[in-house]
Amino acid sequence: MEFSDTVKKRSSIRAFTNTPVSNAQITALLDLAAQSPSGGNVQPWRIFVLNDDVMTRFKQTVQDNPSPEQPSYAIYPDQLKDPYRTARFEVGEMMYTLLDIPRDDRAGRFARLAENYQFFGAPAAIFCFVDRQMGPPQWSDLGMFLQTFMLAATDAGLATCAQEAWAMKPETVARFVGAPDELMLFCGVAVGQADATAPVNSLISKRFSIDEFTTFVS
Repeated sequence: MEFSDTVKKRSSIRAFTNTPVSNAQITALLDLAAQSPSGGNVQPWRIFVLNDDVMTRFKQTVQDNPSPEQPSYAIYPDQLKDPYRTARFEVGEMMYTLLDIPRDDRAGRFARLAENYQFFGAPAAIFCFVDRQMGPPQWSDLGMFLQTFMLAATDAGLATCAQEAWAMKPETVARFVGAPDELMLFCGVAVGQADATAPVNSLISKRFSIDEFTTFVS
C-alpha cells in the first residue's frame, strides 16, 4: 500500500484472532525495523520473540504469577499536565465506552486491564529491551525501531499493539525469556490478525491538530 495509507491504517489493536503468525514473518519485520536510525549507529534495541507453544507457556506463566512487581520505569509522570492528561483520559474513556464498561464498574475495568497480560489474544509478540546504561537518546532510537516494526507489520497485513503495561511485569518477563540483568524491559508488542468483529478495534484516537503542536518560526 502507499506509505501514507500504511501510516493512517496502523492502530493499536486490542483484540486478536488466533490465526498464526510465522517466525519467518516476524523475522522479515525485524529485518526491516533494524534499518531504523540510531545515534552513532548504536542500535540499542534487544528483542525477544514469543510464538507458538512458547507464547502458550508464557501466558500460563503470567497467570501463575499475579503478584505485583516493581515497574521498570515510570510509564507516565506523577503529575501529568494538560493537554497530555486530557488526551490520555479521553482515549481511555473512548475505549471503555466501546467495551461497554462504565466508570463505576471497577471490577470490569480491572479485568480488562488484565487482558494486557494475555496480549489481547495475539498469537505472537516481541519484547523490547534496552541496556540499562542507555539514556533518553537511545530510548528515542528504540522508539524509531518500534514505529518501523509496527508500520512494516501493517504493510504486511498484520496488526500490532505496543504495550508499556509490560513494564509492570519486568521480573516475570526477564526470567521467562532469559534476559541478562543488564537489560531493562521497555515494552511488549502484540502481533497477529485483528479481530474485525471486536468493537474495541474500531477505536480511533483523537490527535492534536498541527496548530497545537507546531510552531513555524518567523
